[in-house]
Amino acid sequence: MNRSQTAAPDSHAADTAEPTSAEPERRARAALTRLVEPGDAVIGRWLTRVSAATLIEAIRERTVPGYLDLDDARLAGYRARLPDANPDVDLERVRSRGGRFIIPGDTEWPSQLDDLGDGRPIGLWVRGTGSLRLLALRSVAVVGARACTAYGAHVAGELAAQLAERGWVVVSGAAYGIDAAAHRGALAVGGTTLGVLACGVDVAYPQGNSELISRIAEQGLLLSELPPGEHPNRFRFVLRNRVIAALTRGTVVVEAALRSGALSTARRARDLNRHTMGVAGPVTSELSAGVHALIRSGGATLVTDAAEIGELIGAIGDDLAPRRSGPVLPRDLLEPAIARVLEAVPATADGAPIERLVRRSGLPPDEVLQRLYELGSLGFVERCGAHWRLVRGA
Repeated sequence: MNRSQTAAPDSHAADTAEPTSAEPERRARAALTRLVEPGDAVIGRWLTRVSAATLIEAIRERTVPGYLDLDDARLAGYRARLPDANPDVDLERVRSRGGRFIIPGDTEWPSQLDDLGDGRPIGLWVRGTGSLRLLALRSVAVVGARACTAYGAHVAGELAAQLAERGWVVVSGAAYGIDAAAHRGALAVGGTTLGVLACGVDVAYPQGNSELISRIAEQGLLLSELPPGEHPNRFRFVLRNRVIAALTRGTVVVEAALRSGALSTARRARDLNRHTMGVAGPVTSELSAGVHALIRSGGATLVTDAAEIGELIGAIGDDLAPRRSGPVLPRDLLEPAIARVLEAVPATADGAPIERLVRRSGLPPDEVLQRLYELGSLGFVERCGAHWRLVRGA
């Protein structure tokens, strides 16, 4: 990443540190993150017709317009959480941790999240000094099983390191297993990585990754739809995956069983017309069965290194992966007729006379003799009396 891109985030972080009293929409959206779960499409539809401040007031006063189609049970659920909504406290709490709350319309808002439609985030709690919009422009998700194998952890770390060295930002969920390996791989080479959390950005979950999560905040960004202090649950992990899929240019699944949550990220990426990629593992491994099924169904492209990932998600013509081929041997450069004679020479110390080589090659005697002398000049064969034999080591 060039200097202009790295300089922008600090200035943007300063812009977002303005007093919240001047931003009623930001405060209202911050309050809404206390009332609703991530991906609430009903709230998303409302916010296309009324402001967040108007919506909060309508929920509080039970004056929701009929055209918003809100049933009493859903309204009661929102109202039950109203006492916990204190946006000023939440905003200050995140600001004290070096974070901020960004909403659609902000300079830092990644417009690709709008592809989620009514289910796009109400806003994002972000911790770190980088610009989310700029970092997400060239990002790739690396996800997979929590209970991964040593093979999976190694591959995820290597891929992330290679991607970071090529200027890609690695995005994952900061969980155990493949997620942690991907973050560590990017950090190890001085790269930038984003952790999309299913809890508040001030909560270290899982606890075993607390040091890693702190490093991500220092060297990259932590982001979440959930307000400070919120803890994860199974549904929040699944909902978090849609943000990972939408935010990035593509998703790589390293290891995943048939019922792995990582496959939901891949499916969302595919539905959002993002590139979906998979890394093959041992056919005997249950932790690779989900990836293999995804590739076999055509839902993902097989990749083996960062070059192949970059070719899919990078700029057309600029990120081409090198063409793979086996080693070129000296024999491969021989003309067909010469190679045919060489194949006729036996691999024995005695060699063979011209007559036998003519029969084996099916070529005229004069041509066989001519080709044998050419092969002798190239160091492939040598004459031993009336016989021709292969040069040792040729």
